[in-house]
Amino acid sequence: MTKPLRWGILATGKIAGVFARDLAGSRTGRLVAVGSRSAESARRFADEHGIAPAHAHGSYEALLADPEVDAVYISTPHPQHEEWAIKAATAGKHILCEKPLAPDLASARRVVEAARAQGVLLMEAFMYRCHPQTIRVVQLIRAGVLGKVGLVQAAFSFNTPFDPDSRIWNNALGGGGILDVGGYPVSWARLVAGAVEGHPFLDPVHISSAGVRHPQTGVDAYAAATLSFGNDVIAQVSCGVGLTQENVVRIYGSEGWLLVPSPYVVTRDLSPTTLLLHRAGAAAPEEIVVTPDRPLYAYEADAFADALAAGLRDVPAMSTADTLGNMAVLDTWLRQVGVVYAHAISPASPLA
Repeated sequence: MTKPLRWGILATGKIAGVFARDLAGSRTGRLVAVGSRSAESARRFADEHGIAPAHAHGSYEALLADPEVDAVYISTPHPQHEEWAIKAATAGKHILCEKPLAPDLASARRVVEAARAQGVLLMEAFMYRCHPQTIRVVQLIRAGVLGKVGLVQAAFSFNTPFDPDSRIWNNALGGGGILDVGGYPVSWARLVAGAVEGHPFLDPVHISSAGVRHPQTGVDAYAAATLSFGNDVIAQVSCGVGLTQENVVRIYGSEGWLLVPSPYVVTRDLSPTTLLLHRAGAAAPEEIVVTPDRPLYAYEADAFADALAAGLRDVPAMSTADTLGNMAVLDTWLRQVGVVYAHAISPASPLA
């Protein structure tokens, strides 16, 4: 790009700070503004991240009205994503929205339609998709290193003490494991199944789920699902906010299997990451080292800016079609587990 993409951050929670810090290490982006629900919070965030006082906005509306902002990073709680993504599109701002893009498939479709109608770029912020480690995994699968891939195992789960008012457990805030982190293992499974066919992703043809809901708020404490794909790939995915699991991805094929020890928040600095390739008959795994040259979220910001500069309608690492396919799986998973949110959820997915 001939000039930096000028970013505004909408909301000032923890993940907003992570994105702001990593954006400073990108080659394409510059943070110029922030919007919060209060002027005090906006000023505090601006001071911490070097934003000029004139662009520390005490409302989201003011951020979207800022002519210096080209693109916004939306990091509100899940149920607010749809509202502010559509308002950002209407304001002519390009949109990088934290996952999930919306709390259900119908809402996500409305966001995609709004972005298309306004001619702005939209990406759901699955940052790991843009990291060179993920690109290397796809290359290995497509090169046939694992032989015929048959099984993917992916988990993202942690244990947080129950607090009905916290975002993690609150029904009105879209709490529970499936919406918060379930999209990660599902997206990994769909990525791997697609890579087998040389496609960016593949959607499952059958889903079978189970889960445990908290009796007070009704959100899922932990859950698991089996995804069956049309190319004979099967995925076992699990997630949770009330149960610690091993947060890794394993990919099994006829000629060996691959362990991805840090598949999601790949690395919080510039340290190398290591994939472990277990070849059939080998005495020990082969270490495949991937060394990043910029922070995790900087890769995401650069992928977004590169797509925009190229005039693309989607960011190849995470297209809107990919997002809608992922959301369809989450909808089905939630429905099968019996999670019902205070906001309206979409009609049942055709998957069974």
